[in-house]
Amino acid sequence: MAVSGVRRPAAGSEDVAFSLALYRQMLLIRRVEDLVQTLFLRGEVYGTTHLYSGQEAVAVGFASALEDGDKVACTYRGHGHALALGLEPEPLVAELLGRATGVNGGRAGSMNVVDTDHGLLGCYGIVGGSIAAATGAALALKGTGSIAVAYFGDGTANQAYFFECLNFAKVLSLPLVFVCENNGYGEYTPMAASTAGEIVARPTAMAIPATIVDGMDVWATRKTALEVMGPVRAGEGPTFVEARTYRFVGHSRSDPGKYRPEGELEEWQPRDPLVVALERLRDELGVPEAELDEVAAGVERELGEVEQAALQAPFPEPEPFPEFKS
Repeated sequence: MAVSGVRRPAAGSEDVAFSLALYRQMLLIRRVEDLVQTLFLRGEVYGTTHLYSGQEAVAVGFASALEDGDKVACTYRGHGHALALGLEPEPLVAELLGRATGVNGGRAGSMNVVDTDHGLLGCYGIVGGSIAAATGAALALKGTGSIAVAYFGDGTANQAYFFECLNFAKVLSLPLVFVCENNGYGEYTPMAASTAGEIVARPTAMAIPATIVDGMDVWATRKTALEVMGPVRAGEGPTFVEARTYRFVGHSRSDPGKYRPEGELEEWQPRDPLVVALERLRDELGVPEAELDEVAAGVERELGEVEQAALQAPFPEPEPFPEFKS
């Protein structure tokens, strides 16, 4: 699962180059999602899409702490996780366009991307499906030093999968990290209208260590990931992280987000993971503006090539329907 370069920064020194790699990875995710939305509006993307814009710091921070052999399962909002794990943008975009050069041959689409080369077991359209898949992977990984990570939204905390898998993981002391990406909404419903109490109280009741982290700060999520993954790798059982974040887009392609209270989106925009990262790079790490501009320009150049290549790729050949013998 190891990937060289800035696609997947390895755990190590937190120098300027490493921090720039984290920022570039988040910017790449955001721009890929912008491209996906543009292509969808042009009728190039088939099916639905669920964009990750605003939550990039969670995927990038946790992915930067993973090691070879670790496994990940995420939700239908999985483009960002796939890119954070090291999948190149071209096969991802081609997959969403239904092209043969896509990571799954153009047959998975937006909601069901699988990339086993980088440890991604799959993106799951069933709410809570990622938890079940990661729990199974953790069972297989027990005693190996590798871990499984389950990403899921706050709405999943009310599903049966959630309680069953947390209990199972604790009883068997599985090497599993539960990461709840709490963006405040279960589809169109505010969390407060559907979820009683605090989400972290639920794993705590099962004696699973639980942590809350600022999901808009990539350095905070990385630091938390490194801290919680150590005991899990050492065989001390599962852990739980609630990353409090926000999505700047609607739930899916057909959602304009009109249910948001007036002014809420504007209140969150200063906490945009890209804004937070830029402020640190400029103010604390002293990265010149010209260098930051070149990073952004490089991402734009790359995505221009990605769009062209994906649109020129062929569609997959139809497979013959199998014959059944009575």
